[in-house]
Amino acid sequence: MRKSEAKELIKQAYAAWEAEEWQRAADLYEQVLAHFPDEKPSAEWWYDAALGHKFLRNWEKAYELGVQAAARSPRGEGDPAYWNLGIAATIRRDWTTARDAWAGFGIELPDGEGEINDGFGHACVRLDTDGEREVVWVERLCPTRGRVVNVPVTTGRRYGEIVLHDGQPNGERVVDGTTYPVFDELLLFEPSDLPTFQVTVDAAEPAELEALVALFTDHDFGAEPVGSLTMHCACCSEGTLHTERSVHAGVQRVSLAAPEDEARRLLEQWAGEKAIGRGWSGLEAVG
Repeated sequence: MRKSEAKELIKQAYAAWEAEEWQRAADLYEQVLAHFPDEKPSAEWWYDAALGHKFLRNWEKAYELGVQAAARSPRGEGDPAYWNLGIAATIRRDWTTARDAWAGFGIELPDGEGEINDGFGHACVRLDTDGEREVVWVERLCPTRGRVVNVPVTTGRRYGEIVLHDGQPNGERVVDGTTYPVFDELLLFEPSDLPTFQVTVDAAEPAELEALVALFTDHDFGAEPVGSLTMHCACCSEGTLHTERSVHAGVQRVSLAAPEDEARRLLEQWAGEKAIGRGWSGLEAVG
């Protein structure tokens, strides 16, 4: 391939990219890169080709081309080639490459090898299930994975599932003066088998409802008032119920995520404690 031909193909690739024709753009870049892998602008071509396949959710190609893009990008400077490689490597469960990609981006990781499972705080993720969208809290396990700590209302989604999310925030939530990013879901990484229920509870004071949520959370289950976006934060002193809506006393519906026998046992435990006005009824499976 002559350089004049390559120049024309790159021009076509740019046009395809602007038209969001990801497959065509990636194919054109790859045609050129097969002959000119290390030209001065080739790092950009490798990156765009890998990114096009990311948009197409072709993770094998995103990984293959992402390795090449990262190899031609500066380390420790926040270059996005490393972030996209980290996503693709995580999907492949190639933890060695993922760790190297995050380090190449400039992220300091917890010590250890293999899967990364802690230390990245909380955020929100916009779940996308066949076009049905819902924002939930997640406990971030690594730069691109988070464990859902809400009880989703979307059919088929579960408390405790692990989702893989994009790296660029698309919105934010402000709770108690703290701003949390909202990321878009890329895929369901690991499902959860915890079923979802709803129950009617009677709580005389907001603190009584908070106690119910805390009881379920302490047993690695989920509980939250229907219609709230709640996070029970273990990192706060004594555990704090953060929610975007006020927690009210009185009779209301609560979503639960737990095996049915455990849900009933914990509801009975909560109702039987020495507190005035606690009660529950109508436990029903959802989804």
